[in-house]
Amino acid sequence: MDTSEWVSTSMPYLTPRQKGQSDAWGAETAARGRRGSQRIVHAGEIAAPFEIAELLGIGEGEAVVVRRRVMYLDDRPCELTDTYYPAHIARGTRLAGTAKIPGGAVSLLAELGHVGARVREDVIARLPSNEECDALRTGTDEPVLQLTRVTLDGHDQPIQVDRMAMPGHLQRLRYEIRIG
Repeated sequence: MDTSEWVSTSMPYLTPRQKGQSDAWGAETAARGRRGSQRIVHAGEIAAPFEIAELLGIGEGEAVVVRRRVMYLDDRPCELTDTYYPAHIARGTRLAGTAKIPGGAVSLLAELGHVGARVREDVIARLPSNEECDALRTGTDEPVLQLTRVTLDGHDQPIQVDRMAMPGHLQRLRYEIRIG
């Protein structure tokens, strides 16, 4: 495997961390001898775009809280992540702010009583927007992988939607599924 390629699995990002543990991205990169960091470029309430509203089961234009981040691997941008939460869950919490959340957002959601029980992920390859090219330092002809993850609670209610864009030539997504 090329040393610039990153193999990613979803499980660490779905499980709340123990008190005092770092966020999943920092822990995963450190375990592989790399350095992961992130920059929150925006957090707050917005009107839900159509597709996000549909995934959250709310009306288009209803308020949602979004956290927009640039993820870095060894100081190189490797992923753009927008995470959306229903306003009734995230309004007035650290999810609506730009400060780093100890243990990550999944841990805070669990503290707030919202634990994921089921996840649905869709992955597509597409050409990046000009803004994504600039942020990821890629060319307009280099495809990105777009991963959209919907996390549902034990009542099958959506509690979070993640929309990620990653340079396709640097990523490999791995899914392990236990049967029975």
